[in-house]
Amino acid sequence: MSNHPLPDDAPASADAAAGGRAAVARDVFFVSNSVNELGGITSWSHQMARLFAARGHRVHLVGITPPPAGRARPLEAGLEYATTTLYDEHPPQVRPVRTLKDRANVAEHRRRAARRAGMHAQAAKLSALFAAARPGGVVIVTQVWAMEWVALAETAGLTVIGMSHESFETCRKSSRFARVKRFYREVDRMLVLTREDADAWIGQRLDNVGFMPNPLPFAPGIPSPRDEKAVVSIGRLHEEKGVDLLLEAWAQLAGRHPEWSLRIYGAGEEETALKKQSAQLGIADSVQWMGRTTDVPGALRQASVFVLSSRGEGFPLAPMEAMATAVPCVAFDVAPGVREIIRHGHDGLLAPPGNTSELARHLETLITDPGLRNRMGDQARTNIQRYAAGTIVERWENLFTFLQQ
Repeated sequence: MSNHPLPDDAPASADAAAGGRAAVARDVFFVSNSVNELGGITSWSHQMARLFAARGHRVHLVGITPPPAGRARPLEAGLEYATTTLYDEHPPQVRPVRTLKDRANVAEHRRRAARRAGMHAQAAKLSALFAAARPGGVVIVTQVWAMEWVALAETAGLTVIGMSHESFETCRKSSRFARVKRFYREVDRMLVLTREDADAWIGQRLDNVGFMPNPLPFAPGIPSPRDEKAVVSIGRLHEEKGVDLLLEAWAQLAGRHPEWSLRIYGAGEEETALKKQSAQLGIADSVQWMGRTTDVPGALRQASVFVLSSRGEGFPLAPMEAMATAVPCVAFDVAPGVREIIRHGHDGLLAPPGNTSELARHLETLITDPGLRNRMGDQARTNIQRYAAGTIVERWENLFTFLQQ
């Protein structure tokens, strides 16, 4: 049995789509691990903060800790919403207690006591922020680790929404799975990204689950002409993003299409190993390492095909951006969010997870058939509008109203 508060095709009013004022202005708090860490959740949080602020809500982004070393992103000047980071540095790490020796470890007891005291002190700061909220305030916890502090704070009179920005299967394979079941069980609503994932969580006996897709990150006015012989990938160079699998797939077709190049945008800890792999596969001349880009629309307008080779995803923004720019996508079907965004055979092509031969075949299909490439690109630009920002913002506002009735 499902407990979904709103249909996934809830219409947007012209006012919402145009960025008009909300019927009820609220205080909205987003609480995350960090407010300025590189990554999709941070980008999503700032996008939603901008959208809500534009609708007249008073928005506050709260991070628990600073980002890890090397993972910080600068905050823009002149933000229309407040940002706060609770800790000046990361709290002390503690080990799980598994043995009698662990229980007798005096130094570990001290670390645990210091961590607990610090958590209560930072939760008191949250309580003070929440106490200043007007009636109808909402706390949106974007990551379950951050919920451990919100659970210690005073949230009486506020609606608390806990989110999981990954697929059910990805979460189930991680330590976050037990945390979600523990800390999100009593929130007013737990939100995941797709109906399929919501049903899976309901199967875990959570009766407060709904779903909310991500909004389009941008709506480019100029689509890609799809006339440049380039396949583009955009994402962090990390094992989960599967760029090693992409290189394996590219090696299967690059020799037959020497005029085409694979452009990889992004940076990360795997960069050196991936470049070495590219050389070993004999494809270094056809792979261009572009580094991080601050102009995603520009990068996509110079692409004819987009590829997502991830091992795991939630509701990925990169293919949405590509589709909005009229670039058809090829992706591994690793999560419900991927197959909800890309409709196989209509606006893109999906391969079984990890199947590099099938990924290569789909890439070659779009490389060699410009008519199909253009039809799918045009269809993608149309289809992805179901996630237009105005539509998603109105769904959020309807959810706030529903939960406070």
